Amino acid sequence: MGDEYTSPGRTVTEADIVIFAGLSGDYNVLHTDAEHMKSSIFGERIAHGLLGLSIQHGLLTRSMPATADLRLAGLKWKFKGPIKIGDTLHARARIVAKQDSDEPGWGLVTMDRRVLNQLGEVVQEGATEHLVARRLG
Repeated sequence: MGDEYTSPGRTVTEADIVIFAGLSGDYNVLHTDAEHMKSSIFGERIAHGLLGLSIQHGLLTRSMPATADLRLAGLKWKFKGPIKIGDTLHARARIVAKQDSDEPGWGLVTMDRRVLNQLGEVVQEGATEHLVARRLG
């Protein structure tokens, strides 16, 4: 418990937002209408919240030990601020709890996670729960 991980950075591009809109079917003007967004509180298009969540997951898989015996079991997430085109994100995670699972042979690990932009601002945060195969012995 207490293990911490920090990911490398990744810059969010216009292509990321366009591709995610196509994959998700979410073509909300927040993400797709540059002219409309010029007069918004953000002043420009912003990334989908779920795109940020997906990016942090990918970033942290590059930073944590690889295991095939790990399953995402739960998620509690907060969207704290906008992610804009050109923002460079990195993610931080810390193991905060370990307990037995109801599933034989598995344990439950809880991780606190944060997504930060290049200014050090937390733009998303939350907790994930993972089922992890228990060690024998």
